[in-house]
Amino acid sequence: QVQLVESGGGLVQAGGSLILSCAASGRNFRTGTMGWYRQTPGKQRELVATIERDITTNYAGAVKGRFTISRDNAKNTVYLQMNSLKPEDMALYYCYTLALVSATYRDYWGQGTQVTVSS
Repeated sequence: QVQLVESGGGLVQAGGSLILSCAASGRNFRTGTMGWYRQTPGKQRELVATIERDITTNYAGAVKGRFTISRDNAKNTVYLQMNSLKPEDMALYYCYTLALVSATYRDYWGQGTQVTVSS
C-alpha cells in the first residue's frame, strides 16, 4: 500500500499564490507518474498536471503558464506551485500516483486539500 498526504491548501486572494505538496509513503514501492487533479461540487475530477520520473510534464490548458509541477524522486514528493490564482481554480485538489507495488502498477489517491480563492 501507498499513502499520499497532501498539504499546503488554504485561502488566498485572486492573483495570489499557493504551493501544494504531497508525500508518498509505504513499503517496497516505486512511484511512476505523480500528479494533481481537482474537483468542484457537481463536477467530475479533472486533470491539473502530471509529472513522470524523468520530469516530463503535462498540464491542463486552464493552468498552463500559471501552475508548475515538480517532484523529488528521492523523497517521493510532488509539488504544485500555483501562481496568478483565479476564482475558478477553487477546488478540492487531489494528489495522485501510479506506483509499482509488488510488481503491479496501481493508482493511489490522497484525501484532498482545499484551495479557496477569493475574488
